Amino acid sequence: MSLRAGIVGLPNVGKSTLFNAITKQKILAANYPFATIEPNIGMVVVPDDRLDLLKEIYDPEKVIATTFEFTDIAGLVKGASLGEGLGNKFLSHIREVDAICQVVRCFDDENVTHVEGKTDPIRDAQIIDLELIFSDLEVVSKKMKTIESKALKSNDKDAKKEYEILSKILENLNKNIPIRLIDLSDDETKTIKSYNFLTQKSIIYVANVSEGELSSLPSYVEELKSYANEQNAELIILSAKVEEDLSDLSDEESAELFEMLGIRESGLSQLIRATYKLLNLSTYFTAGKKEVRAWTFINGMKAPECAGIIHTDFEKGFIRAEVMSFEDLKEFKDERKVKEAGKVRLEGKEYSMKDGDICHFRFNV
Repeated sequence: MSLRAGIVGLPNVGKSTLFNAITKQKILAANYPFATIEPNIGMVVVPDDRLDLLKEIYDPEKVIATTFEFTDIAGLVKGASLGEGLGNKFLSHIREVDAICQVVRCFDDENVTHVEGKTDPIRDAQIIDLELIFSDLEVVSKKMKTIESKALKSNDKDAKKEYEILSKILENLNKNIPIRLIDLSDDETKTIKSYNFLTQKSIIYVANVSEGELSSLPSYVEELKSYANEQNAELIILSAKVEEDLSDLSDEESAELFEMLGIRESGLSQLIRATYKLLNLSTYFTAGKKEVRAWTFINGMKAPECAGIIHTDFEKGFIRAEVMSFEDLKEFKDERKVKEAGKVRLEGKEYSMKDGDICHFRFNV
C-alpha cells in the first residue's frame, strides 16, 4: 500500500507544526515563508478502538496498528502556478499525493507573520484552490492543442472522446469548478486518469485555531465550514500547537489536557481517520496468540489481493479465506463460539473484502 496524503497551505499556517504532531518528528517549523522546501514524509498510525477488543480476546504477544503516509508540502503562495515562490516545484509535490489536507489559519497572532498581511480563511483557501485550478488549466489547454487536429479532422474515435472530455473539464475549470466536482462517468474518469490532475484529488480542509479557542471557536471557523460545504469537502477543527504538545504526553497526561480544554478527542485522530476514509481505505485484521494486526486495503479489493498485502505468496497460492466479522466476534467474545454459531465463512477469489473482516488465509505455493 503506497497511498499518501499531502498537507498543503499558505506559509505559516501551521502545516509543519501539525506534521510534527502527526508523525512525532521534529522538522523545522520556522516563522517565515519557505521554511519547508523538500517535502517531509512520515508514517501515521490509524487510531482503531477495535484493536483493544482483539487484544483482550486473543491476549497476543504484540498488537500492530495499520499506517499510511503523510507528506508535508512547503507553503504555496499566490502565483505558484506561474512559478512564484517555489511554486512549480511545490505543485509537482502535490501531484505525487493521492489526497489533500489543506491547513487554513483561523487565528490571529501578531507574532506569527501572515504572508497575505492578515487572517482571512476564505481568501487563503481560495488562493490554494485557484492555484491548483490554474495548474490544471495549463495542462488541459496544452493537451487540447496537441490532439485538436487528430480529434476534429480525423476519424480517431479515442482522440475525439478525449478532446470532448477535456473540453468539458476546461469549461468547468474556467468557472473555478475543480474537477472533483464535475459529473464524470466512470469511463471519462478512466480516460483522464493518467493526467493526475490536482483538482481531481479529494480534499479535507483543516481549520487551525489557537490553543485558547478550541472550546469557544472563532467566527473564522464557521466561515471556513461554509466554504468547505460549497466544495463538498469535510472540515476538521484542531489546534496544531495543542496537537504537537499532545504528541509528547502520556495517555494519562493527554486525558487531563482534554478535560482542561473541554474536548473528547484530539483533532489529530479525527484528521487521520477522515483522511484514511478520503483515500478510500479500510481495515481488515489477522488475529492469533502470536500477533493481532490491522492491515490497510483499498475498498473493492478482492480477497487474494488483500492476502497479497501480507505476502505475495499468499496471493499467488491463494485457496480461500476463512472470514468472520468484527461485529460477530464482539458479540460472542470468543472465536470458537463464533464458529459454533455458524458465523465463520469460507470465501473464494471473488470475495470483496469488507472493513472489519478478521481473516485467516489458506494458500499453497
